[in-house]
Amino acid sequence: MRTRVRSTVLTLAASIAGLTATVAPASAAPAETVTTTLQAAIHALPVAAEDRTGYERTKFKHWVDEDADGCNTRHEVLLAEAVEPPTVSGRCTITGGVWHSYYDDTDVPNARGLDIDHMVPLAEAWDSGASGWSAQERQNYANDLEDARSLVAVSAGENRSKADQDPREWLPTDPGARCRYIAEWTVVKSRWGLSTDPGEAAALTTLADDCRDARITYTPAR
Repeated sequence: MRTRVRSTVLTLAASIAGLTATVAPASAAPAETVTTTLQAAIHALPVAAEDRTGYERTKFKHWVDEDADGCNTRHEVLLAEAVEPPTVSGRCTITGGVWHSYYDDTDVPNARGLDIDHMVPLAEAWDSGASGWSAQERQNYANDLEDARSLVAVSAGENRSKADQDPREWLPTDPGARCRYIAEWTVVKSRWGLSTDPGEAAALTTLADDCRDARITYTPAR
């Protein structure tokens, strides 16, 4: 079974002290780790108009079983994020277990009540630069297990409420989750070299004002 990489990365304001995460800027050399403030990372993101021309979800092949162990990407995230481990049988059939959906601060006792959210949705990634990637790069993005913030198990209702919206349009239900959320959003955009549109950039900057001591560490994916 593939091990999902986790790194100590994200230190947020006192209200969420102890939270950790991982990331990397696309402008950095491969394997170079960068530690910076959340505000600085937001300001470093390129700003460009979004363009959804040609987008199809099928252009991001996702939920692959990269290591051929019977557990696809969705299963790997569920197994990595369970707060009470489930039972795994057969070809990665998951039963039991408990997960914590941080978007709404809710414990979910059944994997069927969860969605695996792409922190930066596939459509948003396409709009922000992924339209110019190769099919393999888009597959890598859609199945990114190298940074635990790229994919997150959350309650299905929260994920479907979010859909393909950016932080200007949607934020987690739990106000206490918002600094973590915008930091993880910024991490994924930085890690994959994605741009922000002007409204998104302004919203991130404003939201980060409430997370003044937040710092992130990240490593580029491409």
